Amino acid sequence: MVFPSKLINEGEEVLLDLHPHWWFLSEPVSTVVFILLASIVALLANASTVVLWLLVVVLLACLLWLLERYARWATTEFVLTSDRIILRRGVIAKQGREIPLDHINDISYNQTVFQRMIGAGDVVIESAGERGQEVFPVLPRPTRIQNEIYRQLEAHKVVQPNQAAGPYLLSIPEQIEKLDELRQRGIITQAEFDSKKTQLLDRL
Repeated sequence: MVFPSKLINEGEEVLLDLHPHWWFLSEPVSTVVFILLASIVALLANASTVVLWLLVVVLLACLLWLLERYARWATTEFVLTSDRIILRRGVIAKQGREIPLDHINDISYNQTVFQRMIGAGDVVIESAGERGQEVFPVLPRPTRIQNEIYRQLEAHKVVQPNQAAGPYLLSIPEQIEKLDELRQRGIITQAEFDSKKTQLLDRL
C-alpha cells in the first residue's frame, strides 16, 4: 500500500515507505504449514473422521489468524518524509503518530543476533514532547532507516535553521551552498538537493 499523496504537504518528499519486516507474519505462516503437513499425514495414515474434522477446524482458525495478521501488516506503515516521520496502523480503527524532524533528539536501533541475520530490528526514536521515546518494532533494515533519518536531519538543519539564531540566520544562497556541500559529501542525494533547493528558491 503506497502512502496517499493527499497526505503529503506541498514541497514534501516521501523518502521511505515501509511495512513491518516479513518476520511479522512468520508465526501464523509456520503454523498453517505445520497443520497442513499434519493433515496430509493424517490422510495418508487413514486417521478417523473426528481427527480429520478437528484438523480442518484448526486449519481454518489458523488461516483466519494469518488473514488478520496480514491485514495488520498491510495497514501498518512507517513513512519518512523530508519533513517528518509518520506511523500509521489499524485495519478498521486507525491510529497515527507524527514526529517532525526538528523534534528528534536521537535515533537508535535494537537487533538480536537472529534479527541481524534476517535484516530486521526495532527502531527507537527519542523526541521532544510528552511521549519522549517511541519504539517502531520489527522494521526491515533498521541501519538504513537510521542513516536516512540522520541524513534528513543534516539537510533539515540547513533548510530550516534554528530561529533562535536571530540575525545570524543563513541567507537563502548560503543555505543552498551548505546543501551543495552535503550533496558533495554524499549525505544527501542529487534529488534531495534539487527538492530542497526548490523549496528555498520558492521563498525568495
